[in-house]
Amino acid sequence: MEDQYIHLLFFVAFILLLLDCNSLDTISANQEIRDGKTTLVSEGEMFELGFFSPGKSKNRYMGIWYNKISYGTVVWVANRETPIADRSGMLKLNRQGNLVICSGGNPMVWSSNPVESMQGNNSVVVAKLLDTGNLVVLDDNKTIWQSFDYPGDTYLPGMKFGKDLVTGLQTIMTSWKSPDDPSVGVYSDIHDTNGYPQNLRFQGEVLIGRLGPWHGLGFSGFPLDKTNQIYSLDFVMNENEIYHIYKLKSSIAQRIILTWDGRTLTLQWIERIQDWIVYAESEVDNCDRFSLCGAYGICNINKHPPCSCMQGFEPRHPEEWEGSDWASGCKRKKPLTCGDGKGDGFLKIPGVKVPDTRRSWYNESMTLRECEIACKRNCFCTGYANLDIRNGGSGCLLWLDELLDTRVYDGDQDLYIRMAASELEGVVNSRSNFNKEKRTLIVVLITSSVVPLLFLVAYAFRKTKKRPHMKSQGKWYVYDEKNTSLQMEQLDDLQFFSLYEVARATDNFSVSNKIGQGGFGPVYKGVLKNGREIAVKRLSETSQQGLSEFYNEIKCIAKLQHRNLVKLLGYCVHENELILIYEYMTNKSLDWFLFDETRSLTLNWPQRLNIIHGIARGVLYLHQDSRLQIVHRDLKAGNILLDGDMNPKISDFGLARKFVGHDTTAKTKKVVGTYGYISPEYALQGHFSIKSDVFSFGVLMLEIICGQRIREFSHGDRYDNLLGHAWRLYKEGRTFELMSGSLQASCVVSEVLRSIHVALLCVQNHAEDRPTMLSVVLMLVGEGALPEPKQPAYFNEESCRELKILPSVAGCTITLLYAR
Repeated sequence: MEDQYIHLLFFVAFILLLLDCNSLDTISANQEIRDGKTTLVSEGEMFELGFFSPGKSKNRYMGIWYNKISYGTVVWVANRETPIADRSGMLKLNRQGNLVICSGGNPMVWSSNPVESMQGNNSVVVAKLLDTGNLVVLDDNKTIWQSFDYPGDTYLPGMKFGKDLVTGLQTIMTSWKSPDDPSVGVYSDIHDTNGYPQNLRFQGEVLIGRLGPWHGLGFSGFPLDKTNQIYSLDFVMNENEIYHIYKLKSSIAQRIILTWDGRTLTLQWIERIQDWIVYAESEVDNCDRFSLCGAYGICNINKHPPCSCMQGFEPRHPEEWEGSDWASGCKRKKPLTCGDGKGDGFLKIPGVKVPDTRRSWYNESMTLRECEIACKRNCFCTGYANLDIRNGGSGCLLWLDELLDTRVYDGDQDLYIRMAASELEGVVNSRSNFNKEKRTLIVVLITSSVVPLLFLVAYAFRKTKKRPHMKSQGKWYVYDEKNTSLQMEQLDDLQFFSLYEVARATDNFSVSNKIGQGGFGPVYKGVLKNGREIAVKRLSETSQQGLSEFYNEIKCIAKLQHRNLVKLLGYCVHENELILIYEYMTNKSLDWFLFDETRSLTLNWPQRLNIIHGIARGVLYLHQDSRLQIVHRDLKAGNILLDGDMNPKISDFGLARKFVGHDTTAKTKKVVGTYGYISPEYALQGHFSIKSDVFSFGVLMLEIICGQRIREFSHGDRYDNLLGHAWRLYKEGRTFELMSGSLQASCVVSEVLRSIHVALLCVQNHAEDRPTMLSVVLMLVGEGALPEPKQPAYFNEESCRELKILPSVAGCTITLLYAR
């Protein structure tokens, strides 16, 4: 009996030993992985799971890393947003198939929440680390959860990247916040299934890149290495799921990562040097930036500039294109006729990365001819292409919106763009005549080359004589192409930035960093080397403003300090580059919020009233309390910036003028400003004063209250503009009706009525009738009786049209800037 008992003990010990050996890659229900004590190692010892601290961080995370090669290279992290501060972390699997991380007194740091429930009470549930790097939870050998469905910054071979159409689960790659912080960063990749599926890259909520759709052999616009023996690509699309997958053909280790600074790198392990090398990078040049050339533009990295309009199209805003700002895109030279489609045709553009497919339609069985017919019959169709380029092409892909993000690409996919028949004939004729003209052109070029050569020599000699700027005796002398100059006093309290610093901060003025466009030029977001965010305003070559406005802004704002004025941090002067650097405003400009149908709903009445009061205090400071008495001359919603707490800050002092002594009025023959905001005496006679700003402020107040632009306002069959409509409602005792309907729940009626009343006082026709900004501020915060306003200027559209007629009689020049 005793011998049998001993044999039983040996048998149990042997079974436990076997279980322990087999559990290196597996844990069962209620087993634990403790920080610093136990880990899981996949069967082939390729990957290990446990707790770790990334880089210099002391926080603890549960993750998976390479074990056999490149030990410690992390490929997946569980508790990215909930790090553990000490080494008390523990991973366990409960009987419901849920992986749970707990620590110390926190029983739920992270959990997997499996997508399917257990099959039954008697089922066997385990968690297993595979040699692919995938952590799976199995219920009777059926996968109910896997880490491959929730990737971090790493895409491993065998991982499906796409969307499960049954469960709605979508895989998204997200960058780390920094090399030492695995929490979710600003960059993300998603397999978008709107229209024909494609991969999109986001920086926050901004689309910055796109991998073209699958065309049968690879991704449109992505180099296809036909000699590749390392990996294979595949794309699957059926009624249950849409995904792409890549698999290795050999034992070479490879991974794709989305780096913390927004690059996608394919890395390959080289055994000989014991290190990872970059095998490929998804974004290789500027043409890979999303929609660099705008609608109907096409990017060719081998040309300078890289952007041009498709044939049959022309720049929508030529002056912006000349300044290398192509975001506005192109427009048709001749409109489409649509109808039965007989008046339209198609132009073939060979070898391209096809446009953004989010607004597209596709059919896998149609021929190319059937695709053309389908496009002609649809008035919204702007182009078509083969869905699959294999075996001569098959399937149909139609675009139902503007063509965005197209680039020349040495590939096999052709795009057919829709054009008016008359325009198409011109293109065909020009191509047929090309060969005839070619010989003549060569002869002309050769014979005429001598003259341009002489001009080049003369121009080069002139450039060596004329310096774009020089620093002498503590002063800057800035020259422009018109050979005029400005003497700029050196400002000790204003930092000078080199062009290299500014270019580095803005990623070489990347279009993805562009946050606005004004009369001076484009505005970019940047980050200095010390991490400070800045706004960079760069003079456009086509801007109506120039050296004087640049210097004027520096003079005016550099010496001003007020919580409701934007802060100028510095400037850059380099050859023809004139750049201003400001503090960055998180919430952009007031017009970005106010005139957007969705964003305006977030601006309640207390916030709008706070913005009105803040602007009023800022203007009062300019007029009365600053060391300089300044008239801004361009107050409008686009020049009011909002910080993180929605506090307003007045910006853009390029048109501002300062007064000396007791002078309070000036006259000019060059009237500048924005249509709708200009006071009548300034527009018609060239007279401007602090009362001109009061008028602009009154217009701005009415816009904030009603939520509509002055130049876009319309009301029923009447020809009243915003000022006339506000005046009519006031006279009829219906002032409250001017308020935006979205403010009903948050407004204080007395405050709304008082604000409209003050605004009407500000927009009175005669300058002497308008209050000063000090009176405006006191009236806004007070409760006393207000004077009766008189009829405003520009009461209706007819009086507005006088603005365009009378100045020429008065001998003035008007430069109108249109609010953006």
